[in-house]
Amino acid sequence: MTNQIHSDQNSSNKNQTIPINANPINANTLNQDIIDNDFVLVVSTVNGSGSQSANTILLKTLFRMGVSVSGKNVFPSNIAGLPTWFWIRASAQGFSARRKSPQIVVAMNPQVLKQDYQSLLPNGVFIYNSEFSLPESEYNRSDIYAIPIPVKSLVDQSTDQGKIKKLLANMIYVGVLAELLALDGELLEGAIESQFEGKANVLKVNQKAMELGKAYAREHKNNWIFPYKSKSILNGNSNKMIWDGNTAAALGLVYGGAHFVSWYPITPSTSIVENFSKFVKQVRPQIEGKNPYAIIQAEDELSAISMTIGAGWQGARAFTATSGPGLSLMQEAIGFAYYSEIPLVLWNVQRVGPSTGMPTRTAQGDLLSAVFASHGDTKHPVLLPGDPAEIFEFAQLSLDLAERLQTPIMVLTDLDLGMNLWTSNEIKWPEKPMDRGKTLSAEELDLRPQYGRYQDVDGDGIAYRVLPGTRHPKAGYLARGSGHNEKALYTENAEEYKTVVDRLSLKWETTKKWVPKSIIEQNNKSKIAIIGYGSSDPAIQEARSLLMSHGVTTNYLRIRAIPFCQGVLDFINQNDEIYIVDLNRDAQMFQLLRIEFSNQCHKLKTITHYDGTPITSDVVFDPLFFKFKGGV
Repeated sequence: MTNQIHSDQNSSNKNQTIPINANPINANTLNQDIIDNDFVLVVSTVNGSGSQSANTILLKTLFRMGVSVSGKNVFPSNIAGLPTWFWIRASAQGFSARRKSPQIVVAMNPQVLKQDYQSLLPNGVFIYNSEFSLPESEYNRSDIYAIPIPVKSLVDQSTDQGKIKKLLANMIYVGVLAELLALDGELLEGAIESQFEGKANVLKVNQKAMELGKAYAREHKNNWIFPYKSKSILNGNSNKMIWDGNTAAALGLVYGGAHFVSWYPITPSTSIVENFSKFVKQVRPQIEGKNPYAIIQAEDELSAISMTIGAGWQGARAFTATSGPGLSLMQEAIGFAYYSEIPLVLWNVQRVGPSTGMPTRTAQGDLLSAVFASHGDTKHPVLLPGDPAEIFEFAQLSLDLAERLQTPIMVLTDLDLGMNLWTSNEIKWPEKPMDRGKTLSAEELDLRPQYGRYQDVDGDGIAYRVLPGTRHPKAGYLARGSGHNEKALYTENAEEYKTVVDRLSLKWETTKKWVPKSIIEQNNKSKIAIIGYGSSDPAIQEARSLLMSHGVTTNYLRIRAIPFCQGVLDFINQNDEIYIVDLNRDAQMFQLLRIEFSNQCHKLKTITHYDGTPITSDVVFDPLFFKFKGGV
């Protein structure tokens, strides 16, 4: 049976059926090879068309069925009108990285119809709105199968409210996919109800649209080829969560004891503060009509970091959230906090640069600017979490480290980690008390014959501080960003200045004992190694598995913090050839490793990915496979 595209138009010319495949896929062959829980689905829509709710419903239904699943949203930086794609990956092997090409496309955007059609893998399925015109001369692949859906007529049956018809088109394809993928009906209903909770009228009309799409697919599916299915797995996602990194950061900062945030909204970090505001109100009720926290939207990034510094100096656990352009604007103030040794957390959700760059694309391009933020000799601890559960953990840790080390702590995630939905282990609620670091009370000051705010008495580079409001003659000091000596007094004396900055360098060495250690997966039979960090981890893990299936074993180290711990040097010493994976053009982690371990430069090689899309496993697999196996 030849697959046909049908038009709903009334003109005699457009009413003709157009064969999509000159040589359609053999239905009998495909129907014998049903693939369970292993597919990549891409929904192509117009930005601003309301598709995010529908796509989230699909993703959460699969997750609740126990399927290993992940979601990636590739969207433009304008408000509406341009193409957007939502990638859903179900993996029987548990892989979660983005794939280069999909097996299923739902094409709802005529602007990129040809592009979406060509993107499909062989044996793929092209589900499209049958109103679209598809000339046979351009849509003639013989290795895929197309499924036309009369979206307009189905939407018309679901409502007569013109304003919402555009939105309901999304629930039509949800219904079609629910039938074709055999989604669990009860779990699907639950996902829809949670998505539109508190909106009874909206819920009802969306349910109706979904049911119409489902009924249409049920009626026609015997005429279609669709070899992909979902299958519930009992306890498949037990002890798992599906959420985004910005939500994890906000919750972690609340439970980590943050009481102050000042920020200027910027994509893709804004939802950290939005979620922090929501969560903190739930767990910290007002006291005598006043909030026990402060959330301030500043007029710009410089004001935001300056207010955060003031709160940190006063003893509050304070943070700001930004992205690369904001980090650039905060540079001088960051240097002030470093030199005057004021604790704060700067959370940077990275995006593509330089300049404004591509605000809704992902990258790891702020690594060097974060480590060396500001002018002069500055080096800042940087935390590099790899999934939402680790983001939650590092949120409290960052606040502890800021006070323990009395310095700005940078936490770097990226748009992929921050805004996309990831499956992670369930979080563990904090059990240990907050670490306020070296703070002195009035009673403790009495026991010290001498006290200098910037004096190292323990030999670890970390001085003792006194919080404002401490009643004691020795408690007062001036936190200044100009030259100062150990007693916080103004100086331009060369030796006194050098004493202070040398102590800050010693503090950097002490920091290595406190930051998270790297995660190492070592196979003594292999001398080939990969180093990654942050959001590249799923793609690297998948690439390693694929390489192993071809007889190439690799060792792996995931860096979770800078400065580098001893384990990083040991790992480099134990391997002959090390490939560092960077999501930036200039291989910034590679550069930092070359600076730190200059005598091992001959071992270090680089793999980079910097087009703004989440990294795929082939970026890592291809160069290593062709080098060590000689290609195919």
